[in-house]
Amino acid sequence: MKTILILGAGTGGIITAREISRYSGNEEDITLVKILVFEKEEKSVFSPSLPWLMVGDRKPKQLYENIKKLNAAGLEVINGEIEAVDPKNISVKVNGKEYKGDYMVVSLGVEQVIDHNLDQFGYNFFTLEGATQFNEKLENFSDGKIAILVSSLPFKSPAAPYEAAMLIEDYVRRHDLSKNTEVSIYTPEKGPMEFAGKEMSEELQALLKGKGIHYFPDHQVTSVTENTLKFSNNASYEYDLLAFTPTHRSPAVIRNSPLAGESGWVDVNRNTMETNFPDVYAIGDITDIPLDTGISLPKIGVFARHQAEIVAHNIGRKMDHKVPDQTFTGEGEYFIEYGKGLASQAEVHLYDPSGPDAKMKDPEHLGHWSKWWAEKYWFFKNF
Repeated sequence: MKTILILGAGTGGIITAREISRYSGNEEDITLVKILVFEKEEKSVFSPSLPWLMVGDRKPKQLYENIKKLNAAGLEVINGEIEAVDPKNISVKVNGKEYKGDYMVVSLGVEQVIDHNLDQFGYNFFTLEGATQFNEKLENFSDGKIAILVSSLPFKSPAAPYEAAMLIEDYVRRHDLSKNTEVSIYTPEKGPMEFAGKEMSEELQALLKGKGIHYFPDHQVTSVTENTLKFSNNASYEYDLLAFTPTHRSPAVIRNSPLAGESGWVDVNRNTMETNFPDVYAIGDITDIPLDTGISLPKIGVFARHQAEIVAHNIGRKMDHKVPDQTFTGEGEYFIEYGKGLASQAEVHLYDPSGPDAKMKDPEHLGHWSKWWAEKYWFFKNF
């Protein structure tokens, strides 16, 4: 009987586990493939909906499920901190116990780090707690300056700060807050979602401008006080309510393992997601995949989903003594919330040798309902 070790129960880890389970032939009393999922958190949070939570369009309990609900025939979730990863021997140590497998899929995402004492002054909206706390403050907000701060690069879900800003602007308008209320974004990026190319970046910037959102690119924060943001270009701005993205880095257990590349993230074959170790794969935000443009593949959930499906399929082929036959092509589709019940559909193909091929539709109701359905289907399918 083969054993699959899946490290992390985020988007990629869950899909990998579910897909391998679906093709394994496991039944209630018959286990043909053993699937072990290692996860330190007890809650599985659907992160794409956190911007909705910020503005009260979701309640916290709507955005998570207990990770143990993933358990199925031959599929077991093991809660605990991963203490060591040995890709050469395809083994992992959790809670003092070693587990060995035939295949390993690393999907540990990012480690969030708070710099500049940001948690003392603002709210990390990349967490359930931070988004909830921001909403509580917003509901009691009368007027002033609302700041969305991208604290460092890279960061996952690169559309999230822009979605948050546009949804907050929509909230301000719907609740007739004072005309003195301003919404601003500060980011080290040269342009919004610059990985997608100049055209899409300019289209998104135009959406922000049309909603009266102030946009400050090339702003790397250097210090934060109770009401002031200071940046490396010597600019400083006041704020009254702050939401921020944390610093993202590779988890320590990976940085201290042979899997870490020069960047600290995991280097993989960009088509197969194989690492330098046989039968060991890495998917999603934990990876660093250089593009032909010189930047890296952005850390977006849609890519993790596609990579997970491909890796699960190819592992299944290997277990059946067949040649793996699927590859990841750097394509993805996602939706960017605009407010007013509208969202823009974005399609990107980032492996195009001539440069990123990206298209974004004008905000429409269909885009919003497509994102709504994706949330509902995620929980229905996996839990």
